[in-house]
Amino acid sequence: MSDQYMMEKEEIFSKVMRAGRRTYFFDVRSTKAGDYYLTITESKKFTNDDGSFHYKKHKIYLYKEDFSEFQDNVNEMIQYIIDEKGEEVISERHQSDFKKDDDTTSEATAQVDADTDEPATSNFTDVEFDDI
Repeated sequence: MSDQYMMEKEEIFSKVMRAGRRTYFFDVRSTKAGDYYLTITESKKFTNDDGSFHYKKHKIYLYKEDFSEFQDNVNEMIQYIIDEKGEEVISERHQSDFKKDDDTTSEATAQVDADTDEPATSNFTDVEFDDI
């Protein structure tokens, strides 16, 4: 690759935010014209059955002409969530001090999965398919 191409892709300023299985990368990059733009990358780690893992990445490119409106919308959405639900994390599995309870009571079966809004399925039976 040419030196010019490498300069265009060079990160000017970067920050990393880790959040459980997700990592967010905030990178200031330079356009061909020498102006700056922001990339926001979400990287999520997935573990395969064999123990190996892979990452899925999603990237947003944000240019200066969109900064103000983007910031306004993000701030409005954040404020709406805080006003409606407060700042306390509701989903137990996202709380850093969450300790899994081995007791499977009726309360556990009444919980709702935060990702799907479906009833949590904490009671299940392991099936060995080798026996079938």
